[in-house]
Amino acid sequence: MHRRQNLLLSLNVLVAMILATVAASGQSYTVMYNFGSKAGDPINPDYSGVIAQGRDGNLYTTAPLGGGGHGAIFKITPSGTLSIVHSFSGTDGSSPSGGVTLGRDGNFYGTTQSGGANSAGTIFRVTPGGTLTTLHVFTGADGDAPFAPPIQGTDGNWYGTTFSGGTNSAGTVYKYTQAGVFTTLYSFDDTHGQAPFDELVQASDGNFYGTTSLGGANGYGEVFKITPAGVFTVVHAFDINDGEQPYGPLIQANDGFLYGTTAIGGRYGGGVVFRISLAGTFTLLRSMINVTYGSVPFEGVIQASDGNFYGANNGGGAGKGQGAAGTIFEMTPKYVVSPIFDFTLAEGGAPFALLQHTNGILYGDTYQGGSGNVSPCKTEACGVFYSFGANLPAFVRALPNFGKVGSKIGILGQGFSASSVVLFNGVPATAVTRTGTTFLLATVPAGASDGYVTVTTGTTTLKSLKKFTVHSSSSQ
Repeated sequence: MHRRQNLLLSLNVLVAMILATVAASGQSYTVMYNFGSKAGDPINPDYSGVIAQGRDGNLYTTAPLGGGGHGAIFKITPSGTLSIVHSFSGTDGSSPSGGVTLGRDGNFYGTTQSGGANSAGTIFRVTPGGTLTTLHVFTGADGDAPFAPPIQGTDGNWYGTTFSGGTNSAGTVYKYTQAGVFTTLYSFDDTHGQAPFDELVQASDGNFYGTTSLGGANGYGEVFKITPAGVFTVVHAFDINDGEQPYGPLIQANDGFLYGTTAIGGRYGGGVVFRISLAGTFTLLRSMINVTYGSVPFEGVIQASDGNFYGANNGGGAGKGQGAAGTIFEMTPKYVVSPIFDFTLAEGGAPFALLQHTNGILYGDTYQGGSGNVSPCKTEACGVFYSFGANLPAFVRALPNFGKVGSKIGILGQGFSASSVVLFNGVPATAVTRTGTTFLLATVPAGASDGYVTVTTGTTTLKSLKKFTVHSSSSQ
């Protein structure tokens, strides 16, 4: 029996290597910036580290260290020019680990893990030009250590989690309204999970879904649902077989299912990729094999413009003979997993966040590796920001991906001009206002129905990844 299992494992490894060789054709990895190349750099970006594409086409995120202070918000152009947007002083927050999310107003929203008046972290808003406003200072009683940035719900309010604090010191889910009112919606109690780490996702049913890295019925973390009013439900409790410590966020894919990862556990101990329905039907899709796929997928997966899923493993991989330092992997809709890039420390090590820009290219950062090593970098250098060209189609992204007739919808993309034509499921937008070549405001026309948004400029037509929903309610 053991001989047969070893043979099957060897065959799986061989198949994965062949698939990886085929997949790698025409793909390109580029180190765009070595963190710690000069004094004042942001350094050692880590989880959750959400990367956002701004209206200007640049990429925005955070690093918990460096930046001339207690961590920084920074931007990097698609060509690799990095600049500091805001350096934290401690008084206005410290250790911004979570990255940022783009609001409908064009500003970015995020959190600092610590700092502020109570040393429990803050929620902030920052303009692309660097003007920072502290929106809320956590007290500990209402939450502590908010690692992840909040997300903007369909009601325009902001929803997020804290890793600890709250009534039971086990973390919270909170709401911050557009009027500036903060509410703790739920305090975790370990029995129903504890230590939520990453950002929430609002699914098609209007509810928010997330994960706790620990706690729950079996102690290994859980998937939970919470309504905008704060009604909480455990959707799935992980056990020793189907994964442990789901640190990463969930996404809702085009098939309607939620997809996510666990950092460890599964058949080989290196974490898993899973799928779960909104009703709670759980399917383990793939257990990571350290040398073959890499292991420890902290940051979940994204669904890209080719319909496939992509993610980053924090460790493992072949390492090209220079020491395994993580991988980028691809998973097809049939759940076939292939490593498409193996990191070495020279190229960056311990990758976390991954984003697909509307230009089709994948972008991400690593916690260590590269050539920059300005003090006080962690061991193994300061990390890198990279791009990975996987021959994926360019697309447009509607922000928000819903709206009533007459509402103005932001559209991210590239190559826009005064002649660009915007269609909502085939119906021309009532009015289009262009800001540069990377952002449009389009008015949802009468007669529009649920379907894809397209932008045609000359002979090029770009389509949204997800269907746009036309709401009849005047409040949405």
